[in-house]
This record gives sequence, structure tokens and C-alpha cells, in this order.
Amino acid sequence: MHIVVLNWRDTANPEGGGSEVYVEQLARRWAQHGHRVTLVCAAHERAPALEERDGIRIIRVGTKLTVYSRARKLLRRGALGRVDVVVDTQNGIPFFARYATQAPTVVLVHHVHREQWPVVYDPVRARVGWFIESVAAPRALLGSAYVAVSEATRSELIAQGVPAQRITVVHNGTEALAASGSARDAAPRILVLGRLVPHKRVEHVIAAAARLRERHPGLSIAVVGDGWWAPHLHESARAHGVADIVEFTGHVSEAEKARQVDRAWVLALPSLKEGWGLVVMEAASRGVPTIAYADAGGVTESVEDGVTGVLVDGEEPEFVAALDALLNDSARRIDMGERARKRSAQFSWDASAERFEDVLESVVGAAKSRPGATGSRRRRRRAYRP
Repeated sequence: MHIVVLNWRDTANPEGGGSEVYVEQLARRWAQHGHRVTLVCAAHERAPALEERDGIRIIRVGTKLTVYSRARKLLRRGALGRVDVVVDTQNGIPFFARYATQAPTVVLVHHVHREQWPVVYDPVRARVGWFIESVAAPRALLGSAYVAVSEATRSELIAQGVPAQRITVVHNGTEALAASGSARDAAPRILVLGRLVPHKRVEHVIAAAARLRERHPGLSIAVVGDGWWAPHLHESARAHGVADIVEFTGHVSEAEKARQVDRAWVLALPSLKEGWGLVVMEAASRGVPTIAYADAGGVTESVEDGVTGVLVDGEEPEFVAALDALLNDSARRIDMGERARKRSAQFSWDASAERFEDVLESVVGAAKSRPGATGSRRRRRRAYRP
């Protein structure tokens, strides 16, 4: 089976995040299962236009905006060869791949972006983006199979009019971080992990540092990751008078990420919205509990409130209070960390890949059984060249 995955970024992209990890973890396993896998994503300076990696053929075309039309063009021209099924990743806006190929499509949704559009874009573009996501896409993709990464995302899709029976939930897996050899810091250390973009609201942790530093001598904050919002966060740290205790690491290796997690007392995830929260399970695999907002969507599933972390009802003052309380209570914090470690082992990428693969095989089988079905589009074309 030839599986084509459309995603606006890949993990080599400097703006790549959890969505890209999810796609490539599953794609790698599909390739190991004997499937041919092609990933089409936006081009960037850190990787070539055409690459073979972990059994996946990666084709990078266009920008984060034009990749949508470029990917459809490749499908329409038959430049990718015979295609059996397409995974159309909807990061706010889908690729609308079903209008470019006769092959069946599965729409992958990490989370709904209602809250994020006005944070990232001006009012006009935000309204247009939200209209496409919430009204145009569900109507245009009516009848498609969907995969959501959490029950929270599934519920939001149902509210948009996607039939419940067409949505399968396939959670993120967990790849436990290797032991780094570093111990927990002796003084309180709060970790922020992930892309630095506005909707992650890292400012909440920076503001919390200003309020908590007197109550917790030696307090430090590690902001691990990078993104276009980083300069604003550096300025926020200076404005709050905490630049001396906030460490911005930028992009780091997996080994350094593990070291940063092992040093941390708690993971702070003040994100406006998460489909699941991949970083929650990464931290959990090393015994670090998470504090997040209860209304952020999928974190209500990746974090068991009061068991593996704390879900905050309220806004920034309540978030600060939750951090303060957990930093003060070492017994509770350690117990949560151990429970988080055990729970993280329950989610495997192998199981996620197999469950998603079942969905793909189901839609391919259904397409073949339809009267008059001729299979996916076949055209005599040269193999794709960048």
C-alpha cells in the first residue's frame, strides 16, 4: 500500500513540533510494516527538496502557505505514482486532497484552532481562517474518515458537524527519554518544553517566575525550544526582571533535552490549546509532573488531574498558585512524578501506528468495494524530481 502523508512541516523544519513528531513516528512504522510511504511538506533551508529517511520518501515543496496547492498539484499530475490512500493533516486548514486524487483520504486533526486564530493573525485573516476550518472544511470533506488524537478533539469536530461515527481516536505514543545521568536540581527548576509561538503562552511562566523567586530561593526556569516568538519572550523576561533566572536554550539535541527534563522539578504547559500534549508524556517518562490549563483541550487526557499533574481551573493567578503549591510540596510532587512515569508507559507509538493503519486499510477496502471503483489514479509519469 502506498500511503501519502500531507503535512505542512516535517521534524527537520525549525518550526516543527508535536504534529510532525506524530506523523513521522507513525510513518516510520508503516514503512517498517512493508508499506511505501511518501511525506509531502513545505520546503526549508535545513533539509533537501528530496530525501529518503527511515524508509520514508520526503518531498519538500513550496512555503508553509503554498505547500497546500503544490501538494495537490503533485497528486493531480500523478507525480507521486500510484497512491492507495492519503493522510490529509489539518493544521487549521486541510489540504483538501480529495479534490486532487481518486484515492481515499483520511483527515488527521490534532486540535481545533478556534482560540489560536486571533492570537496568531490579524482579525480579518483570523476570521477567514476560522471560517475555513469550522465551516468550509467540514462541508467540503463531508464523508471523509477522520482521525483525532484525543477525545477532546473528537468532541470539537463533532460540534463542527463531522459525524461521530467517522472519527477514530488515535492517541500519541510515548518514546521514553533516555536517562541523561543528570539529577534533579537541588533548587526549584521549572521546565518549558516546545515551540516558542504565541499560543504556547510562555509569558505566563515568565510572569510566574517574577512572583515566585522570593518564595523559592534559587528558582530557575528552563525554556527549551525555539520559534519566531522567541525575541518577544526574551524581552518579556527582561521586562519582568527575571532574565537572570530564565535560561533560553534554543533547539537542543535529544540528549540535552533529556538532561533538561531530568533536572526539572515540574513541567509548565500554559498553552492555550493542545491536541494531546506530547511534551507531557516526554516529561512523564522521566518522572516529571505537569501543570497545565484544564480548558486547553487534550491535556485533560494526557494529564490525570491530581494524579500525574495539575490541571488549573482559572487563569494566570491560579496557574502561579498551582506552581507555588507543587514546588512547596516535595512528597506530592515526587509521587505525581512516579505515577506519571508509570502511566507514560501505557502509550506506545507501535500501538498508535497499528490503530491508524487499521483506519487506512479500512478506507482503502471500502473504496475498492464501491461499485465501479477503479482504484487510485494511474498515470504514466516520470518519478518525482525536485
